[in-house]
Amino acid sequence: ALGPWTLPEIALFYGLITPAFALAEGVGRGFDNFDTLVKRGDFDRLLLRPRSTVLQVAAQEIQLMRLGRLLQGLLVLIVAANALDVSWTFGRVGLAVFTVLGGACLFYGLFVIQATISFWTVETLELMNILTYGGSEFGAYPVTLYPGKIAKFLTYVVPLACVTYFPALALLGRTDEAFGSSLAFQCLAPGMGVLFLLAALQAWKIGVRHYRSTGS
Repeated sequence: ALGPWTLPEIALFYGLITPAFALAEGVGRGFDNFDTLVKRGDFDRLLLRPRSTVLQVAAQEIQLMRLGRLLQGLLVLIVAANALDVSWTFGRVGLAVFTVLGGACLFYGLFVIQATISFWTVETLELMNILTYGGSEFGAYPVTLYPGKIAKFLTYVVPLACVTYFPALALLGRTDEAFGSSLAFQCLAPGMGVLFLLAALQAWKIGVRHYRSTGS
């Protein structure tokens, strides 16, 4: 046990966040390495093409090797689901899928923000790795296990708790004693990942408008 959480419950968190991050990393690697396009001046070429820059950057690199991490997470999720004393109704299964997709959108949005910052800094800020790769580690555990300020940051600034903690409570049938959230909010919380991605794409548009070629 880890505090009030059992091993199968912790495994549920891991099983939800790992496939989400694997999906985002598999199709978001182009944004993770976007600073190289800026430094070499290659982004200029993308601007000349009659296609969305988001689509072009995303297609720069698709990592099929992340399929291993995806399958590993799904395997843990299945094992956890069998070990938990939970009735897996159609609604709960749907919420689990929604949670994984919402988490993938959140992490993809973080990769987009990381790339957007490169319009001004040229070099990628390694600090962003705390939120991307570090976020996948944070999300593998209930947010309430972290100190108060970190828990609030992962809830209100980067809504990682919305794609792990809150839907997990709904799946487990637990009462939210930390935030007092309702069951309806817990079920809708993964949608914050989608909204976060949409906000990140708007920030990307602002970055593109302010882009200045390095002249390389």
